[in-house]
This record gives sequence, structure tokens and C-alpha cells, in this order.
Amino acid sequence: MARQTVEVTGVSAASPEAVWSVVSDFCGRWHPAIATIRAERDARGALVRAFTAHGEDTVYREQLTWLSDSDRTLAYTHLEGIAGAQAYDGRIAIGAGDGGGSTVRWSARVEAASPRLQAICEGTKAIFEAGIAVLSKTALMTGVAESPSPLPAPAATRDMVIDSDPRLALTATTARDGTLCLFLHGIGGSRYNWLPQLSAVGGVMRAAALDLRGYGGSALGPKQSTVDDYCADILRVKKMFGGDRLVLVGLSLGSWIATSFAMRHPEMLAGLVLSGGCTGMSEASLEEREAFRLSRKVPLDAGQTPANFAPAVVKVLAGPNASDAMKEQLFQSMAAIPSATYRDALVCFTTPSERFDFSRLTMPVLMMTGEHDRLAPPAEIRGVAERILGQASRPDIRYETIADAGHVCNVEQPAAYNRILLDFLGKLPR
Repeated sequence: MARQTVEVTGVSAASPEAVWSVVSDFCGRWHPAIATIRAERDARGALVRAFTAHGEDTVYREQLTWLSDSDRTLAYTHLEGIAGAQAYDGRIAIGAGDGGGSTVRWSARVEAASPRLQAICEGTKAIFEAGIAVLSKTALMTGVAESPSPLPAPAATRDMVIDSDPRLALTATTARDGTLCLFLHGIGGSRYNWLPQLSAVGGVMRAAALDLRGYGGSALGPKQSTVDDYCADILRVKKMFGGDRLVLVGLSLGSWIATSFAMRHPEMLAGLVLSGGCTGMSEASLEEREAFRLSRKVPLDAGQTPANFAPAVVKVLAGPNASDAMKEQLFQSMAAIPSATYRDALVCFTTPSERFDFSRLTMPVLMMTGEHDRLAPPAEIRGVAERILGQASRPDIRYETIADAGHVCNVEQPAAYNRILLDFLGKLPR
């Protein structure tokens, strides 16, 4: 099969925000060629638009494969309707214009037999040009979307324990049936870092936050922890709560654990949410892993505890505009970690058992990171999200940069984090 790329770039007098408010409505009927359009969901909850064109009976279907409000980009793939197309992947990006207004870049990669390929590409170019031509007028008339609706009322939570070896401590919302949303913290965290998310998510589905081994109310195992041990703990939590599916929400080390679980049990996950990281040390060289581990062991070997070097860690974790109260929360979280737990987590994190195969991620994935994250900067995490988009067999990816946040973006900007998370969760099948 032959391949070809079609790209059309245009400008709009409307602001990027106004144009994006039109374009981001994947099932909106703003294009002049569309006669009818409706939204559908596949079995995983991925958004599909089914539409007809003026003067045609053919029903076209396209699935949304990528969305980023912070980047103002979306991508989609053709499912049915274009005769002869073996593959058709489109992308729209809205940017700021040099002299004001905005730019619209619309592209598609098309694969088809040579005689048919040219006709598809010519038709695609005409569709893109017609769409961009009306975007400016539509955006100027529509304006920027209204402020987001209020967050749900906080749900009640309770502490609980899985009292088997090793003991695991959780904070959970009141009982609900169906999918469990499980939160996993980072090396310097605890389950209590997730309380704003736990109480918000608990209003729409079952939710629990876990203290990893050795943290808070959870005990270390009898030997050095491995990522397989963490995955086994997730299975224990799932068994206690019941239900067929999980949504894992991780931060930093928790994201690495969540992705490791997804590699082993993709069929168990209804969704995967990765904050402030994903690959961890799984793609670092042996030298990089050793340097990371040794640099963080030096103060421990000198007799210090996490409480002694917590102030320096907080400076790395927090964004430049973090409040004193937020910094104090991060300090208290770090200072509470036993030295043995910190050593155990470091060794596990720097001894990855595999390089991730993103083709195994069959579930919807949401990736977020803070604008000022020094450990997992936006360019890095966006790049990983793009790799998942390219490698997953049925991609359904969302990427967002959390404005004015550092590494622990859920703690620093809980309202912004919760809105994105709740929107993602609301589209998953229950």
C-alpha cells in the first residue's frame, strides 16, 4: 500500500481558545460538509463520531484517539466509510497567530492502493480547506466555552486495613458497586496525598488510596520489594473490594507501578491515569539508575532520615508558586517515611524488570504532569504519551499539562487535576 500525508494550514481572527472551543467538540456539527452527526462509544468508552455528508448516504465513523486541552490538539482514526482506505489518521492543532488570532493546522496520513490514494487525498484536502474557512466565523460567533461546572460534593471516607502479610492500609470511600478507582502515591508520598481526589471521585464511583509497602499504616514485606510485589498488592486490594475492573491512578513511583500492572493485566483495567511520570527508570541506562539510587542513599548512609533531607526534596517537588501550606504538607509526607521504607522503594524503583511495551495498553490512558515539574517535565511526558498513541493497537489517549504546578500536581492544583480526572472517569464504561 502507498502512503501520503495531506496538510492544510490556515489562520483565524478568533483567539486560539475560541477556535479550540469549537474544534474540541469532536462530535460538533460545525463543518459545512456534515449533514448529520452523532456520538457513540465503543466497549472501552472511546468516543466515536458517526456522520453523513450532504448528498451522500454513506455513514462515516471516526474514533477520537488523542485529546489535549492544554496543547489544543486532537487526533482521530478512520473506522469506516472511506472506500479503499486501509488507514487514515487525522490530527488538528490550534496555535497562537504571530499577530494575534490563531493558526489551524489540519493533517492526515493516508494509506491506500495507488489509484485510490490520490482521490482520497484530494478529497481530504478539500474537506480540510472548507473546514478551516468556516472555523474563524464559527469561533467568533461561539466565543470561549463557559466556566466549568462545580465539582461534586466531597464523599465521606474511612480508613481500613487488609490484615494479612504484609499488612496494607487504605483510605476508601463508602461502598459502591462496580469499578474501583485505586490511587498509588510516589516515593515521597502517602495515601493521604490523594484525599482531595478520593473525596471527589467517591461521588461518582468506588475509590480507595493505598499506602504502599512500608508507608503509613502498611508494612514492609520480609524481603526487598519488587514491582511484582506491588502488583500483587493491587490484586489483593481488588480481591477485597470485589468487582471485575480497576482504574489505576498513579503519581511518579505510583505511575510506574500502575503501568507495570497494566503490562501484566491489561484486561483488568478500565482505565489508566499516569501523573508525573510513567516509565520510571525502565528506560534509563544502568549508569543512570545507579547514579539516581546512590545520590539518594548518601544522606541515609550518613545517618540521616527522610525528615532531615525533606526540605531539600520539597524544593525539587514544589512549583515556584506553591503555597507555604502546600510545602508543609509535602514536608510532613516526606518526613513521615521510615528510612528502611525509603531505601526499599529506591532499590525497587532503580531495578526495573522490563522495558515497557506500549502496545499492551488496550485501555484508555490519561497522562498529566505539572507545568513546572522538574522530574517529569511536560516535554518528556508528552513524548511518552505520543509514543503510546503510536504503539497502542487501539489508542485512546489524553494528555494534559497542569498549569502552575510542580511534580506533585494533584496536591498543588487539586481542583484542576480533579476536573480532568472526573471528565476522564465519566467516559469510562462502568
